[in-house]
Amino acid sequence: MGSRVVERLRAAGADVFVPRSREYNLVDGGAVKRLFQDARPEIVIHAAAVVGGIGANRANPGRFFYENLMMGAQTLEEARLGGVKKFVAIGTICAYPKFTPVPFKEEDLWTGYPEETNAPYGLAKKMLLVQSQAYRQQYRFNSIFLLPVNLYGPGDNFDPASSHVIPALIRKVVEAKRDGKDEIEVWGTGRATREFLYVDDCAEAIVLAAERYDGAEPVNIGAGFEISIKDLAELIVRLAGFKGRLRWDASKPDGQPRRCLDTGRATREFGFQARTSFEEGLKRTIDSYAAPAPRVP
Repeated sequence: MGSRVVERLRAAGADVFVPRSREYNLVDGGAVKRLFQDARPEIVIHAAAVVGGIGANRANPGRFFYENLMMGAQTLEEARLGGVKKFVAIGTICAYPKFTPVPFKEEDLWTGYPEETNAPYGLAKKMLLVQSQAYRQQYRFNSIFLLPVNLYGPGDNFDPASSHVIPALIRKVVEAKRDGKDEIEVWGTGRATREFLYVDDCAEAIVLAAERYDGAEPVNIGAGFEISIKDLAELIVRLAGFKGRLRWDASKPDGQPRRCLDTGRATREFGFQARTSFEEGLKRTIDSYAAPAPRVP
């Protein structure tokens, strides 16, 4: 997502500074201070995160909580101290309660506890909303908070140890097809639902919000639909041309039962509506992963 946001900003003529973790570890307060001294930004888009799928969240709850909390809190504080004109905080759909009424409305963010497997990550990111609103109240600091739904697209993380559901399924299906396997295993029951947003659409939403939105209230960023994991897996199988079967491992967790956003606020406040059809975006992602690596001369 970050690379797509940078592309859009540069295309619009912005001078963009992209910090790298090897140079500026945002968990380290000293490194964050040095970043703001070096870059002296006018606008900050905070998209940094330590994140992964259900397996990665279950294996790293402490790390995901601490590192995301520290990155967010320190970056926002240094932005305030450095006189930044606007801070765009990128949250997560995982901040919503486990049993949020569908479609998720921003007013429901505080009606319950997040789904257990990703609660530490979701709550760490949710603290950016609390901090943003507190800074607006006390310091009149312009910080906005966006809640993107699950993202996908070319260039995603396909590492099976940390990937989210779409890249994980694509990798399994493409490799099973290549290796001539007749089945693949999929976690859960397949009954859980998710909403997905193509990465380029998300980048557009973030840039639009940076340009047009200055409100205190959080804003959902999504496509406004839901699909079951079973239907998602079958769609990937069809688009990838895999002829084998799916074997569901119900001993593995489904995660949050349902996810689907009310995206009306984003449309009203800064004119965002997702434009990429799910099947087209999924086909691009599959083709990108399945394409042979370029030959090295």
